[in-house]
Formats: sequence, C-alpha cells, structure tokens
Amino acid sequence: MKKRYLFLTLIILSLISIFIGVKEVKVEDILRFNKENIQIIYLSRLPRLISIIVAGIGMSISGLIMQQISRNKFVSPTTAATVDSAKLGILVSIILFSNTSSLTKMLIAFIFAIGGTFLFMEILKKIKFKNTVFIPLIGMMLGNIIDSITTFFAYRFDLVQNISTWLQGDFSMIIKGRYELLYISIPLIVIAFLYANKFTVAGMGEDFSANLGLNYTRVVNVGIGIVALISSLVIITVGRIPFLGLIIPNIVTIFQGDNMKNNIGHTALFGAIFLLACDILGRIIIYPYEVSISLTVGVIGSFIFLYLLVRGSR
Repeated sequence: MKKRYLFLTLIILSLISIFIGVKEVKVEDILRFNKENIQIIYLSRLPRLISIIVAGIGMSISGLIMQQISRNKFVSPTTAATVDSAKLGILVSIILFSNTSSLTKMLIAFIFAIGGTFLFMEILKKIKFKNTVFIPLIGMMLGNIIDSITTFFAYRFDLVQNISTWLQGDFSMIIKGRYELLYISIPLIVIAFLYANKFTVAGMGEDFSANLGLNYTRVVNVGIGIVALISSLVIITVGRIPFLGLIIPNIVTIFQGDNMKNNIGHTALFGAIFLLACDILGRIIIYPYEVSISLTVGVIGSFIFLYLLVRGSR
C-alpha cells in the first residue's frame, strides 16, 4: 500500500466527483469558461469534495488515535460514546440557544463529546477483563445510554425531527458557506501527525510511558481532545458517518503493521478515498437521486467490520 498510489487514486476520484451530479458539467464547458457550470463547481462541487476529503481524513485519524490510546482495535468515536455525546450536546445547544450559530453548537457539542470520551476512558481503567470485543461493547452501551437521554429530551421539547437530521450523514446540502467549520480540523490533523510517536508510546501503557519519560496523561488528553473536536466538527457540518474511524485504521494495519507514525499518512489517504468512493456510489446508484453517505458507508462498513471480527477471532 504505497502512498503515491493512494494519492493518485484520490486525485482520480476527486476529478470524477467534480463532474458527477444532477446538473451535467463537462470538461469542455470548463475550458470554454462557461459561467454557469464554473459557478456550480465553485459553489457546490468543490465545497462538497473538500468536505468529503477533510471529513474522511479527520474521522479516520480520530479512529486511529482512539485505538492507539485505548489499546483496542475496535474502539473508535462511534464505539466510545464520543459521537453520541456530541449529539446530546447539539440537542442541549438547540434547547438553550435556539437561534445560535453553528460555531456555538460545535463548541457545546465538543464539551459534551470530550466529557463522554473521558467517561469511557475512566470506565476502561476500571475494567479488568479487557477483551478485544468486550471493550467496544461497553462503549456502545454507554453510547446507547447517552442516546436514550438525548431521545427523551428530544421528545420532551418536541425536537425529535430536528435532532434526527444529525443522524443522517449527508453531503448533498454542502455548499459554499456551509462547510468552512471543517477547516478547523486541518490544524488538529497536523497536531496528530506531530504526536504520532507519543501516541504510539502511550499505547504501550502508562507504566511503560513513565519509564520513557513521557507524560502519559497529557498525551492521552491531547488525543481525546483531537478526537472530540474533529467528531463534533464533522457531526455539525455533515452528520453522523458510521464505521469510518473503526474500519480504516484496521485495514491499514493489516498491510502496514501497528506503528502509528508509519500508518497515519496511509490512514488519512485511505479514509478520504473510502469516503469519496462511497459518496460517488451513493450519487450514481439511483441517479439522479442520492443515497445518504451514512447509508452507503454503513452498509459497506458493516460487512468490512464483520470480516475484521472473523479475521480477529481466527
């Protein structure tokens, strides 16, 4: 799995993505400087492409960080209560500040997401039986509890329809002016690259980290902060995307091994490629209509996840 091949694949899929849509746009139209088609690309197709790539990279790296610091290959933002906690934060922001901006919603979602992730990590410390499958099940149970609280208050304040929209990941509504919050993910991704070796050491345990002079608590807190903030940004902008942070790091690990410094670049590229391919599939399968990205990623990701479970048991 060489980076240059992944990068080339990403470029090819990006070009395909730009020219797929309800409104037909041809290369000749761009070369002739057709104003209408150029505006379609500038206002809709490019923002969609950028948001897909940034979201794919961010969620994949978030999953890699969670798996590293939790020392479990089946832990990700969706199985560690991070996403469910962010959704509760969005509901709270809607209840308390009905006409608030997306930035405020993101900040409140981030506070709840980081709180839910810390709670999961604290529960993880208390558990002695740390089976590979048992740990993510605990996270999913915690997430279901938080999700039940969210549903209760959504019914209580007649906001079920509002909050349900955040469940369906969808790039069809992404246009210029509605995706720029995702740019905050870029410096977080850079920090993740810089901390890759420290996350690898932290994944070997607190005692081992202390012997090497690494501040284990600070590194774990940085990792959780990155995961929580990226997850909040993606949910606010796009919606929930299942399995992405779970399966991509595992697929890369099969080919590259467990060194995070070596894996993080491949994980970023492969995550963007996978999400972009799923988006293209969702746009052409019932053309001119679209299948939401959460559905296409959920169906394909569930089959890959089952394969990883069977492969792990073997």
